[in-house]
Amino acid sequence: MAPTDPLTKHFRLTTIQLSALKRLGVQTVEELLRHFPSRYERAGGSERASNLVPGTKVTLFGTMTKLKAKKLWKSRRNATTGTFTDASGSVNVMWFNQPYIHSYIPEGSTVKMSGAVGGAVGKPYIANPQVEVLPPGSITEGLFSTDRAAEVAPDARRGESVARGVQNGTVSAAQGPRNDTDGAVSGVLFPVYPESRGITSLWFYHALKRVFENGAHSLVEDPIPETIRTRYNLPDMTTSLVYVHTPEKEGHAEAARKRFAFEEIFSLQVVRAMERAQNDVQTSFPITDAGNQAKKFLLANPFPPTGAQSRAIQDVLEDFSKSHPMARLLEGDVGSGKTLVAAATSYAVVTSRPPNRTSGTLQVAYMAPTEILASQHFESFIEYFKDLPINIALITGSGCKKFPSKVTRGEATDISRSQLLKWVASGEIAMLVGTHALIQKSVQFQHLAYAIVDEQHRFGTAQRRALAHKGDSTPHFLSMTATPIPRTLALTIYGDLDISVLDELPPGRAKITTKIVSQKEKEIAYAAVRSELEKGRQAYVICPRIEEPDPENMNALQAKSAKAEAKRLQKDIFPEYRIGLMHGSMKPKEKDSVMEEFTNGKINILVATSVVEVGVNVPNATVILIEGAERFGLAQLHQLRGRVMRSSHPPLCFLLPESKGEISMKRLKALETSDDGFKLAEADLKARGAGDLFGRKQWGVTDLGMEALKNVKLIQAAREEAQALVARDPSLKAHNALMKRIETIASAVHTE
Repeated sequence: MAPTDPLTKHFRLTTIQLSALKRLGVQTVEELLRHFPSRYERAGGSERASNLVPGTKVTLFGTMTKLKAKKLWKSRRNATTGTFTDASGSVNVMWFNQPYIHSYIPEGSTVKMSGAVGGAVGKPYIANPQVEVLPPGSITEGLFSTDRAAEVAPDARRGESVARGVQNGTVSAAQGPRNDTDGAVSGVLFPVYPESRGITSLWFYHALKRVFENGAHSLVEDPIPETIRTRYNLPDMTTSLVYVHTPEKEGHAEAARKRFAFEEIFSLQVVRAMERAQNDVQTSFPITDAGNQAKKFLLANPFPPTGAQSRAIQDVLEDFSKSHPMARLLEGDVGSGKTLVAAATSYAVVTSRPPNRTSGTLQVAYMAPTEILASQHFESFIEYFKDLPINIALITGSGCKKFPSKVTRGEATDISRSQLLKWVASGEIAMLVGTHALIQKSVQFQHLAYAIVDEQHRFGTAQRRALAHKGDSTPHFLSMTATPIPRTLALTIYGDLDISVLDELPPGRAKITTKIVSQKEKEIAYAAVRSELEKGRQAYVICPRIEEPDPENMNALQAKSAKAEAKRLQKDIFPEYRIGLMHGSMKPKEKDSVMEEFTNGKINILVATSVVEVGVNVPNATVILIEGAERFGLAQLHQLRGRVMRSSHPPLCFLLPESKGEISMKRLKALETSDDGFKLAEADLKARGAGDLFGRKQWGVTDLGMEALKNVKLIQAAREEAQALVARDPSLKAHNALMKRIETIASAVHTE
């Protein structure tokens, strides 16, 4: 059995099982070994049959005997009764209306049992528990009692030092429970795996046992170089696989999980370091006198830049002076003024001459994710550059425009696509703003020196790279996002980019008032909306889902739908106002049409899903209601309320939770008291994890990797080691195992 073997070579799998394994991303032996437990349950721990407390939920390990189906004397209900026994004693078990139970749990079976404790103190019983039959001896002997596990004992003892952490502030693995016998704990740890319909944790148990018995785990190559493992006291691959699947104590599991978390982050950082190295050997246009030109622009601007804006502009200008192209991420909180940074630095470019030329200018491309945003930025740049003798153009799927018009002075005019493409190719258009239409093959620049991508996480990597290769030299690249990103996530996902942060708001922006309102008190929110509408302002109403839930589907998300809420508000609450609807299932042109009407004031209230989360700029909208607020992350809620933080009018945000759980209310109260997006994003990362914050699929990072993003020291260590390794060996010729691993990582990670 080899790590690269398909599972079908060694296991008889049904069609349902094959589908389940495909969904889980498990199709080879190595992928099976890398399908790590999501948690562990312990046999013989604090939960014992002798000390059960009625009203609690427990998981017990022991044997099941005396199973018998019968009818209860009083109620005449069908019931199956049995006796569960562990080392501490016994407890009665009962299933109602499940007469088949006794037929599939053999007498004397070793089982894992989970359920609620009923009865009274002194006379407890377990009602309707879930039971999983385990192999004989698994509780006393451990899960995989193989010679293979014993073979790794020397390395395993060395690997245990990870659980005690590494000094000097690098990698710190959490310690497991300890006692006087060097961390031993009573009972066996049972791994619980991520499952899918047709594949259970018990299936993984049996499959992995066969893999371990065949020694395939010892053949998996270790992508972490031995020198790095030694430096951070990380266990090797064979030891780690034994530890993660068959831990004898929690310290083993923690050591292995920290090691695999380091491996994943390290591999990602190597990918990013290689991408950055490739960028830094390219050549870009020299942009001379950029500092003076940017200063000239800022002096002419009526609003002086904040300290954060000045620092970001200086970062970009310094990058312009380097021989290789800039690769920078500009992240700013809602309303922090990223457009001014883009405008000031673009001004420095469009006022610069191409090499060996006495006329013409270098070119700038600005790409936005939607036509509405592209049009808004086109208008902004016209306002910024209207006194310059340069041409600005807009290209979207709907058409093309150019400023200034040769016919109507001081205005933009519609032009044909073919004419625009000629002017861009000849260099007559100094700045081109557009959507993904910018990266079509027909669009060719003469001297593209600077490419800016707004809300860049909404574009695929291939789209961004296509824009970066549109001219005769590699342009400087500025990526912008309005989503505050925790530092660890930014350093990992955007490891190939330098980072500038706008953490100040320009003066004159009104402070938002956020209130939590119960469903019974929502008239308060409606009164505030009505008051704003009467002043000529506009409002948003955000719902968690598009359609009403299926009443027959018990697992469906029971939450307000945008479609139903729009109809209800129009009919019962605000009949005199026009209500619009926008959601993710609409076609792009439909969404753009609705947003255009809302922007122009033809729609008074826009009912939407979180599709309006980022980038929508309607300064006249001053109040937002968020239904089912507890279903959104803090960072997402902050982005949503940012839609009404676009002007000097005092904005209002009402959070309308559908449930009042202690944890969710604590999160919402944090939003009530803070308007700092970066602090909220950090809080969300700690409370919910980066997977909830940004979406695991969006980044291609596993749950284990996402958990690692909470560990700043681990991220820094992995980043430093990756950059040093790539500097020594840019093509990874001396690190074949690592090269194979990052090929897998690179194909999975798609920041889209």
